[in-house]
Amino acid sequence: MNASSGSENFVVFDRVQKSYDGETLVVKDLNLSIGQGEFLTMLGPSGSGKTTCLMMLAGFETATHGEILLDGQPINNIPPHKRGIGMVFQNYALFPHMTVAENLAFPLQVRKIGKSDQEAKVKRALDMVQMGDFGGRRPAQLSGGQQQRIALARALVFEPELVLMDEPLGALDKQLREHMQFEITNLAHQLGITTVYVTHDQTEALTMSDRVAVFDDGRIQQLAPPDQLYEAPENSFVAQFIGENNTLMGTVKEMSDDAAVVQLDDGEVIDAVPVNVKKVGDRTLISIRPERVEIDKNRLHPEAHTIKAEVLEFIYMGDIYRTRLRVAGNDNFVIKTRNAPDQRRMTPGEQIEIGWRPQDCRALDA
Repeated sequence: MNASSGSENFVVFDRVQKSYDGETLVVKDLNLSIGQGEFLTMLGPSGSGKTTCLMMLAGFETATHGEILLDGQPINNIPPHKRGIGMVFQNYALFPHMTVAENLAFPLQVRKIGKSDQEAKVKRALDMVQMGDFGGRRPAQLSGGQQQRIALARALVFEPELVLMDEPLGALDKQLREHMQFEITNLAHQLGITTVYVTHDQTEALTMSDRVAVFDDGRIQQLAPPDQLYEAPENSFVAQFIGENNTLMGTVKEMSDDAAVVQLDDGEVIDAVPVNVKKVGDRTLISIRPERVEIDKNRLHPEAHTIKAEVLEFIYMGDIYRTRLRVAGNDNFVIKTRNAPDQRRMTPGEQIEIGWRPQDCRALDA
């Protein structure tokens, strides 16, 4: 995280709630601090509350309860255009009747910035997104990727300290989207801008963010750096939502602080790290990432637990092989092995043994 000391609380949501009908809470008691210069992504399925949080921060929605602070100042009652926040939307929201340069000058005119300063700032913002030669064009004459760059330049033109982005790359094709992810992250860190980014695309969240807040049902389920979110999910929702994940159901048989013995529903007994289980007898969802499962006995760790599996499907994906197995009654247990000369291909119907290290196996809430 790029936040320097003393500025860890640049944006603060303090016990924020939001209801549209006075009964149902779309956002429930949100407490969140974002550091200056941090790139924080709000990630979650549709209806999880992430966009509502962004809109409350922007000022387009009002919090029903609680307070939002920006650089120590409460902003609940400040109108959007006076918050000094840059915004980028999925649909670009460019004015079709204005040229690119006029679109960029608009937020500067609203802020009563003089003509000559306007020109310098517009030029700088266009150069920043490598669109210096496009000032005279209208949005309709630009491709989707170019329009998105202009929307980004317009959010940066008045040099805000905070930029909010709502699914800004949703309309772009895969290759362009990946390129823009890199550009946006680079630019944000280079300029030291605090960025709050909303997406439902987990790959985007993992590749771009300093920290990710995973939303579900109006609450943050986990707030952590990307690697921690993926390697150490705190509950079964996060484990299932972030990346691909194998699950097996079972019951806790023995338990200590850092180890649990779990009996799977088919009778197999395995070791796991207890994360969200409290006591012996609890039902648990076991979580193992596909790339942590090993099929070659020689590569298996001495502590690895082995279990029998049946190959149901073998898919060649170029850089990896993706194999679907039947394991302990689960027909959707997936393993990923890299495409290497010594890696064997498997055939449906084959009986194999698979294994994993106990520390790669997490016992979560059922």
